[in-house]
Amino acid sequence: MPYLSKDSPAGPAPDKLNEVAVRMAPSKAPSKRSTKSRRAAHAKAPLGSLTGCPFHDLRVKLCAAGLRPTRQRIALGWLLFAKGDRHLTAEKLHEEAQASRVSISLATIYNSLHQFTEASLLREIAIDGSRTYFDTNVTEHHHFLVEGANILIDIPQVAVDLLRLPPPPAGKRIAQVDVIVKLRDVALA
Repeated sequence: MPYLSKDSPAGPAPDKLNEVAVRMAPSKAPSKRSTKSRRAAHAKAPLGSLTGCPFHDLRVKLCAAGLRPTRQRIALGWLLFAKGDRHLTAEKLHEEAQASRVSISLATIYNSLHQFTEASLLREIAIDGSRTYFDTNVTEHHHFLVEGANILIDIPQVAVDLLRLPPPPAGKRIAQVDVIVKLRDVALA
């Protein structure tokens, strides 16, 4: 059987494949660095950016935040971050996971959301102590809450004037200010 030339529609000749394989082969033995140091080496990407291969980028994002990229965290991260900035409850995320055929318990979702929040990948927004939303937009901003529909809408940071806050008590500092403006439908007469 004749060898195919590199211009052949079936691909390059075997000697070209060997040449490519030799170039791609590692030049030295794999390093014996710890898993932690390998993760740190891959964790150079900024936390807010997902570019290139989404699953690889999500793994890098989790590692950079100090979280082990388990199967469940990758699945939840994909559901959370693939659709851009949004506000979710744990129950809504559980529904999305079930619809995507991701087998995960509601307790695991709660635990993962709190771990993501502690790692600064999410913001937790408590509404009247009865409902908690998780926001994928971790920048400083505030929210409108549409009562009845329980929908959160982002308000840009610059749209709210916080210059006249009262001073904190002695020995305390203001860590964060969350403004939630509740909205109701206008009654039509």
